[in-house]
Amino acid sequence: MLYLVAVSLIWAFSFGLIKGQLTTIDPSLVAALRLALAWLVFLPFARIKHCSYFTRALLLGIGAIQYGLMYTCYTAAFAYLQAYQVALFTIFTPIFVTIVNDLFSLRFHRRFFSMSLLAVAGTAIVLYRDFSTAEFHTGFLLLQGANLSFAFGQVAYCKLMRTRQLGDRNVFSLLYLGGFAATLPMLLHSGGWHDLSIINAQQWFTLLYLGILASGICFFWWNYGARKVNAGVLAVSNNLKIPLAIGCSMLFFGERINVTQLLLGSAIIVLALLLNPGAKRAR
Repeated sequence: MLYLVAVSLIWAFSFGLIKGQLTTIDPSLVAALRLALAWLVFLPFARIKHCSYFTRALLLGIGAIQYGLMYTCYTAAFAYLQAYQVALFTIFTPIFVTIVNDLFSLRFHRRFFSMSLLAVAGTAIVLYRDFSTAEFHTGFLLLQGANLSFAFGQVAYCKLMRTRQLGDRNVFSLLYLGGFAATLPMLLHSGGWHDLSIINAQQWFTLLYLGILASGICFFWWNYGARKVNAGVLAVSNNLKIPLAIGCSMLFFGERINVTQLLLGSAIIVLALLLNPGAKRAR
């Protein structure tokens, strides 16, 4: 659980940084650069000699969806939404996590689903005024594509690694490589690689921070932590970053938000987490 909380705190700053620094760069290029950096971080730890080709292919595929597709949709959404709104529109990730988990296990976990709904209710309180605004619809749809991709990857990775005698850090570079490879067709199609020439020093610093820490290290911590808790806690933990990101966007990036809604919604998310003990994994 500590891994999930620590990652949520670090990710809280990412939303404002992307909105403030990277929206002028093609989203496919941003995604590709972040994942390339993350891959380089874990490349020295790669130990795949005893990993079968089938398992390697599965890990590459999971990474392509969880990171490549997710990041492309996620980064593109910033062209339509404020940073705190991007954070808020991830409210359905817990639902996707529980649904994907139930599909994998062929079993409906009522309690996990209930706690996910409670977490969604908490975040919905913070953004209910935005739901009827038409210009948010494109951003909302992009975020749901990102949410579903991220949810699938988390659950698929946990299920796969429980059946393999492999160390997380030894195979994690394959996930990032798969994610990077998934961004290349989109990058070539959009011609976004031309934007390399317009990236300034401040944007490169932001990309280094996002690629090495927020992506490389934090996604490893997140997937590692996901293996230590049940699907219900994992689902709710996906929304911990939301009130934190809103607070950072308000305090450090100057975006406006209703503080009362933020506090009330955050309290409900914490309640959902406390009501769902994470001592044992979903079966």
